[in-house]
Amino acid sequence: MPPSVDAPPDLSGLLELSRIENLDLKPVILRVQTDLFVRAAARDRTEIEIFESLACGLIPTVDEETARVVARKLAPCPETPPAVLEALALRGGGARDAVVELAPTLSHRLIEAALAEGSDIAARIAARAGLSREAVDELSREGRPEIDRALAANLGHTLRGAALSRLVDRGRTAPDLARLLLVRPDVSAADLVPLYLHADLMRRTVIGRAVEATAALRPCPPPPRGLGETLTGLSAARDVPAFMAALADGLGLPRDFLTVVADAGTRYDLLTLGLRAAGLHEEEAVYIFLTLNQGVARSAERVADLVRLFRTVSRPASRDLIAAILDRPLAERGRSEAHQPAHGPEAKLRQGAERVAAQRPPLPARARTASGGEPG
Repeated sequence: MPPSVDAPPDLSGLLELSRIENLDLKPVILRVQTDLFVRAAARDRTEIEIFESLACGLIPTVDEETARVVARKLAPCPETPPAVLEALALRGGGARDAVVELAPTLSHRLIEAALAEGSDIAARIAARAGLSREAVDELSREGRPEIDRALAANLGHTLRGAALSRLVDRGRTAPDLARLLLVRPDVSAADLVPLYLHADLMRRTVIGRAVEATAALRPCPPPPRGLGETLTGLSAARDVPAFMAALADGLGLPRDFLTVVADAGTRYDLLTLGLRAAGLHEEEAVYIFLTLNQGVARSAERVADLVRLFRTVSRPASRDLIAAILDRPLAERGRSEAHQPAHGPEAKLRQGAERVAAQRPPLPARARTASGGEPG
């Protein structure tokens, strides 16, 4: 009985010829069968399985050009078996690039195949539109800056869940990544709170409102007693290490908490939030702006910006902002409140600061102007 016209072609003869020494027909076989598969009006399960077996056996053996040509034909075809695309991705080079560029979807296994042997194509994968949630999650685990930036800049997928949390967490110390996340329309202000210091004025306002709404629902512990007087005294003496130690202890934070911010200007914004969280009055904060750092004090515009920030954020919200920026909660009771020794080095330091505070002159005219409006 003659074979049916619908039966898959018998390739056993060609395969036998391919084993003859000095006669390599494998590239020809793969190209021909690829064309037949792609052009077929319909493919049943048996035909797909036969092609998968043939292609997966030949792809690792053919030359680079054949693999690339075959990949560009098979990658866009929705019925190409996943195992074939994975084999092409494992080849690397042009075949892998074609699969990453043209495949309708990138499965977890396909991404793993493309990233085999430390591939540098991950950022290109992250920049593709239509990535699945699983693919985004997998790529966000890599922890490589170029991948993070590509995911953050790619508006062709939605950032959410664990992947978003990872990127926001890294964005705390990566300003370029933070800026990309801050302009995404699919990320809520509540999710962007840890990136507050990297936001522009308009975005800070939006984030601040989100923080104020939740901070107002919880009781706020009383501010540390006498901390404002201590800090202004240390600022007048320009004893920056002691000033930072007193502020950190009052907030229950590590004494180097400002070092989380690399940029000096942004670091002063965090300091301003710290002063607000510590319960200082505006007059005390302005005095510190004008005495602690002469570089800041000489810029009327910078002092005005800091005063504006101090006024804009409430004390409860500033506590929540600092907690999100540093990824650690503020203590309900500062260490400086827990115990005030009457003797020893700490007592001498505190008493010295208090004496300086008592002797310091009244706020200069510039400070009074800044506290009441824009400095001249």
